[in-house]
Amino acid sequence: MPCLFCGIVNGEVSASIVFQDDISLAFLDHRPLFPGHCLLIPKNHFETLNDLPTELVGPFFKNVQLLARAVELALEAEGSFVAMNNRISQSVPHLHVHVVPRRKKDGLKGFFWPRNKYENEEELLNVQKSIQAAIAAMQKRQ
Repeated sequence: MPCLFCGIVNGEVSASIVFQDDISLAFLDHRPLFPGHCLLIPKNHFETLNDLPTELVGPFFKNVQLLARAVELALEAEGSFVAMNNRISQSVPHLHVHVVPRRKKDGLKGFFWPRNKYENEEELLNVQKSIQAAIAAMQKRQ
């Protein structure tokens, strides 16, 4: 069975991409906890964090940091939830990091993740553009 996330990397599967560089790609989760919930994946197929080559750990997590900051900025969030699963509860067997904007009293408790859909395509596109703009602004400052 082909990997869904590899299909996104290869352009065979549609996704709302907010960031990509040589090693990773980030896109909006199609069933977000909250608007702005993104997944960051390595472009090469690695099933778990343990499979990620050591030389990619630093650059990959630098992008996790960038995405977390951008999501908070773009969504005017008070913080973020950053998480990953390794095999258990990993719906797609391709390493991915969840970056979710958070606000006090947002209803997220522990690891109970009530999924919601975007209200419409316009909301999804607005969130996508906002995160892309935040990443571009942050990269210019580096």
